[in-house]
Amino acid sequence: MTPFSRVTGVVAPLDRSNVDTDQIIPKQFLKRIERSGFGPYLFYDWRRTKDFVLDRPEYRGAGILVTGANFGCGSSREHATWALLDAGFRVVIAPSFADIFLSNCLRVGLLPVALAEADVRRLIELAGSRPGAQLTVDLGTQSIHAPGIDLSFAIDPFWRDCLLNGWDEITLTLKQEAEIAAFEARRPDWLPALTSPG
Repeated sequence: MTPFSRVTGVVAPLDRSNVDTDQIIPKQFLKRIERSGFGPYLFYDWRRTKDFVLDRPEYRGAGILVTGANFGCGSSREHATWALLDAGFRVVIAPSFADIFLSNCLRVGLLPVALAEADVRRLIELAGSRPGAQLTVDLGTQSIHAPGIDLSFAIDPFWRDCLLNGWDEITLTLKQEAEIAAFEARRPDWLPALTSPG
């Protein structure tokens, strides 16, 4: 996973609550087994209308999405986070997230930032009234900055370390490679091996 430290980018407003994962990436696009290639299908059904906010030129290439409460509700599809990343988003800011979606974000390097409803409203209004406005989201200091805006956010220390270092679950397991090898070396021959010989 790509380490996350700080992102400065255009903030795109999606002023909707209860955005479910079927709207983020519809079911017909879940046939792929790779984690890439989902970006063009992000919010596919909404993008078929002519006035969808993310299709406006000033929000193209946005790296930060600010949206309403309970973002990522619905099914547990991890493809939703893959689609957001593939479309260029590194941060999603909302008052709250569905639990599984939040976990999926942290596991792939997409930073979910939960802020108070009033602070999210300020950011939505900023992005809506000044299209192309930029935010800086700094994971090291757990802060968000823009002209006239200085906010802080909380994140679990374990996930903060994982994101800062680019550690996914495979990397965390491989950090224990010496201990795993030592354990395997001590196992009696008659027990099944956890790794293939040689």
